[in-house]
Amino acid sequence: MAKRDFYEILGVAKNASEDEIKKAYRKLAMKYHPDRNPDSKTAEEKFKEGKEAYEMLSDPQKREAYDRYGHAGVDPNMGGGGGGGGAGFADAFGDIFGDIFGGGRGRSSGPQVYRGADLRYNLEITLEQAANGFDTTIRVPSYDGCDTCHGSGAKPGTSPVTCTTCGGHGQVRMQQGLFSIQQTCPKCHGTGKMITDPCNPCNGTGRIKRNKTLEVKIPAGIDNGMRIRSSGNGEPGINGGPPGDLYVEIHIKPHQVFQREGDDLHCEIPISFVKAALGGDIEVPTLSGKASFTIPEGTQSGKTFRLRSKGVKGVRSGYAGDLFCHVVIETPVKLTEKQKDLLRSFEQLTTEGGSKHSPQSKSWMEKVKKFFE
Repeated sequence: MAKRDFYEILGVAKNASEDEIKKAYRKLAMKYHPDRNPDSKTAEEKFKEGKEAYEMLSDPQKREAYDRYGHAGVDPNMGGGGGGGGAGFADAFGDIFGDIFGGGRGRSSGPQVYRGADLRYNLEITLEQAANGFDTTIRVPSYDGCDTCHGSGAKPGTSPVTCTTCGGHGQVRMQQGLFSIQQTCPKCHGTGKMITDPCNPCNGTGRIKRNKTLEVKIPAGIDNGMRIRSSGNGEPGINGGPPGDLYVEIHIKPHQVFQREGDDLHCEIPISFVKAALGGDIEVPTLSGKASFTIPEGTQSGKTFRLRSKGVKGVRSGYAGDLFCHVVIETPVKLTEKQKDLLRSFEQLTTEGGSKHSPQSKSWMEKVKKFFE
């Protein structure tokens, strides 16, 4: 039976580029692969047919022979240059897995370079410090090059040797069925070198752990959970890679008076029921000093008063938030008999005066009455 044209099998033109041929073969191979079509003889034949076509057209010499002489130019039984070898399924799909595992065709085969890991430092500050900002210093663990081996990891007088597993490339290629996967060498961990006689102070790592002191500027208005980035102060890179970054994460201590919500502040203000009934001026603290406002006559518990621009000016805000003062009427305790008698007299007078003295009680009783009706 006559063989079909290789270009026709892959569905490409005769002037198709190498990438177009490879792309067409990937599509065909994925469609007719035996694993996807376990009981189909037709799919198996098409897969073999496509594989042969790709092996011939992906090799420049074989493709030239095929273009000039047809199947006779690549058929070993007819004296051509065809046959085994050449590109195959793994070759066509190798660059996909190379992108995933860090290797791939056309890439350098030297030791892999890795960026250092990022570090996080938790910094606890007060609400006042967060509102006003300040400069501080922190001590963080860091790694410096070993002074004894100068970062090589080898004992003085010796040198690292080329890894026998990867030949100094830092990567190895593993065949898994039809796929060829390139990955970091498990022996040298991508360095391409092996240390037979490690340096004692650094135990062969080439690095010594030390504490590093850094100056950090905390901006005014920073909030809980925000992070400040210190570029290049994370862990050092591997094989000459760039260092990671240090992130200073802010945690604000609970405040005795205020609770922060965004740029606003909230606080509870206990007042006597006399002050609530008669009204009057009241003085409250703020982060910038003291402020005062007037409690109107007949203020009820839970009433909120808003003091504009007495909150926190956020990092990205052009103006400060507000301070919300929540009134809590305090019930007097440990009363003397005289005080109790006065309160009983006061209670009698307000009861005789009718519901006008207790509008909330009247409203509540009316709701209860409707509920039971």
